Amino acid sequence: MPIKKTKVIKPMNFIDLFSGIGGFHTALNRLGHKCVLACDIDKKCREIYKKNYGIEPVEDIRKINEKTMPNFDILCAGFPCQSFSNAGKKQAFEDKVRGTLFFDIIRLAKEKQPKFMFLENVKHIKKVDEGNVFNTILGALDEIGYHIEDEKSVFELSPHDLGIPQDRKRIIFVCIRKDIYNPDKVIDLGLEENVTINFDNIIEKEVDPKYKVKSDIVTLFDTWDKMVRQMEPGQKMSPTILCNEFNSNYSEKEFENLPQWKQDYITKNKPIYQKYKQLWDNWYEEHKDILKKKEVNGKLEWQAGPLKENDSIWNHFIQMRQSGIRVKKSKFFPTLVAIIQTPIYGKEKRYITPRECARLQSFPDSFILPESDNVAYKQFGNAVNVEVVYRVMSKTLELYK
Repeated sequence: MPIKKTKVIKPMNFIDLFSGIGGFHTALNRLGHKCVLACDIDKKCREIYKKNYGIEPVEDIRKINEKTMPNFDILCAGFPCQSFSNAGKKQAFEDKVRGTLFFDIIRLAKEKQPKFMFLENVKHIKKVDEGNVFNTILGALDEIGYHIEDEKSVFELSPHDLGIPQDRKRIIFVCIRKDIYNPDKVIDLGLEENVTINFDNIIEKEVDPKYKVKSDIVTLFDTWDKMVRQMEPGQKMSPTILCNEFNSNYSEKEFENLPQWKQDYITKNKPIYQKYKQLWDNWYEEHKDILKKKEVNGKLEWQAGPLKENDSIWNHFIQMRQSGIRVKKSKFFPTLVAIIQTPIYGKEKRYITPRECARLQSFPDSFILPESDNVAYKQFGNAVNVEVVYRVMSKTLELYK
């Protein structure tokens, strides 16, 4: 995916904290700015960062000396969110490994006072501990001299808002130093209401056969596909179908002792099972050996909406998860995450490739990929989407050029 370079009047220096593989770097470089320091705890991320940008990130943000570090105008960070538990400010930020890392951003910014900060995190951060964590973040930024307010400078944005076929909402905090903040300069991201979603620049035309789904997985999916094709168009599926429980005969006490999630699914399965009972009983009898071979084989999570005419599992994206076989709508690629659950492109019966993951995260085709596919999948699952942060940063910096 080619990335055009945008000229700016005054190039600025930036630092890239929790840099990963450089989503912020790629976007700011495209705007003509220069990275003077990067930092990430992950060794493999640091290696790929150096290969692509010629900068070797430091390892530990806690060891950066705010007095001697280079000066910079822009701070960007996709800071960790794991420590934001339900405990709120006191416990969430007292996590000795990750909880204090946000305050290292505050420590560096307080000393260097960059003009702008762009911080990225998961959308759920607004709701953690009934909003207390979010408010703590806003309060800390305000205290060291930055204008930040919900709605006007905290944006929720997803790649699909920009025509990229991935629904992956993230929060972007836009922090502007109070002495240069101008309330008359309102950030407008220029989003279109009915943006065209483009698959063509994501899918690779020629794919190595190693990405083909193995025959045993194809057989399992084909087995479930036979059941799916027995249902009528417009049929709404239960959240998760547990076929090995179709003819279960629990006593009341045994049923109550089942995990709550299992009770719920069995209860929700009953109406659709009764509707197709004869067909599904015959199907299950024919294929029970493969369906019972592993617990995961007997679970189907259908998240692709009501069935269409001649619908098929293979019309959609599929993931083999611990919770079952998950089928997702074909409109978007499944959200990339750091956990290695590589989506399967059903139409070609293959896994999506690392290059396709890079394109979904808006990295250019010139980006050097890790040698290991598993490492690549993890890194792109963790990455900041280039186009998302580019849109927010370019619109902000254009106002203050």
